[in-house]
Amino acid sequence: MTRPLLLCALLLAAAGAAHAVQDCELNGQHVNTANGNTTAGKTGLIRCKDRDSGQMVREQQLQNGVFMGLVRMYQDGKLFKEHHLNAKGNMEGPAREFAPSGKVVRESVYADSNEVGLVRVFYPGGARRRIAFHGEGGRESASVEFTEAGQLSALRCGEKPVLAPAFDDAKACGFVGGPSQIELFDGSGKVRQRVTYAAGKRTRWESLYDSGQPESSSEINGTQSVGRRFSSTGVKRFEVFSLVTDRRTVRQRELEYSERGTLVREQRWSPEGLPTNDDSYYLNGQPRSKSVYGGAPDQRTVEVSEFYDSGQRARQGRFKSGLRGGSITPLGMHQSFDEKGRLASETSYDDKGRVTRERVFDENGQLQRDDEVFEDGSRKAFAK
Repeated sequence: MTRPLLLCALLLAAAGAAHAVQDCELNGQHVNTANGNTTAGKTGLIRCKDRDSGQMVREQQLQNGVFMGLVRMYQDGKLFKEHHLNAKGNMEGPAREFAPSGKVVRESVYADSNEVGLVRVFYPGGARRRIAFHGEGGRESASVEFTEAGQLSALRCGEKPVLAPAFDDAKACGFVGGPSQIELFDGSGKVRQRVTYAAGKRTRWESLYDSGQPESSSEINGTQSVGRRFSSTGVKRFEVFSLVTDRRTVRQRELEYSERGTLVREQRWSPEGLPTNDDSYYLNGQPRSKSVYGGAPDQRTVEVSEFYDSGQRARQGRFKSGLRGGSITPLGMHQSFDEKGRLASETSYDDKGRVTRERVFDENGQLQRDDEVFEDGSRKAFAK
């Protein structure tokens, strides 16, 4: 049980106890734990029972009138949690939680209400479920999880081995003996991931479908990383190549593939993360569109060409682009062509993306219409 769940359980228990009348006694004498006059200066173990059922609800140590030391909480008369309090009323020292059978399901150590060191969680039957290490400030830095059958289901490595003696993360995380290769299982016993660790860092990981076929994979080699996704039939559908630094990961190239495995889109970025190219393709392999980005970061433009599935150019033009891509405003002259590659029309735009002139040509290249276009959408024949 994680700490948030533990707190919820305590709150629920407290709420339930609030509706029940408890009788508490200390050294054989009745005391009221809400009335400091009945506990002032006293020492011993307070024991509280539910008045209706007679079942034990809690036990709490008192030292010279201060609630300090052992605390035990009960549900249905059975011990479900025990911990210790310091003089400030904060949890201090070992703490345990129990299943109805009496088996320990969680054990940890607190320092001023922060869990520190190893935290062990068990299944009700006693098998280990989760092991974690909490360092400075109670922050969790490493953990490992298991299925009820005892197989690894999750592993998070720290900057150094910290889970021993409960778990050998020095070997599992590749701190000793070279890189490690770990298989992670689900509750049914199927392998769900294969992970390689070197000195505590994941260098390669692979997720699997029910069939055992790869679903996705990622690999880091120095400052380069590559991630891939696959269909359930094993066809590669997506690839992304990135530049990895201490501060961030920057995409450099992305490729998308069809269900048949043919390339349908390729995008590229500069080392700074600015788009440079965006090309798409028809399933027959011919180009569908090509976009080339350029300009200073605050003046990005993109030249876009579109094609028929025969490979002939269909349209071309320039746009003002956002910093991270995306065509926003058409600029200058845009041209369209018929399927034989002949010029069909030309449209001119001003620097605000407004149409200023339109020209239309016939199949012989003869000018059929030449209009000047105004801001309100009206037009007239362009003056020669």
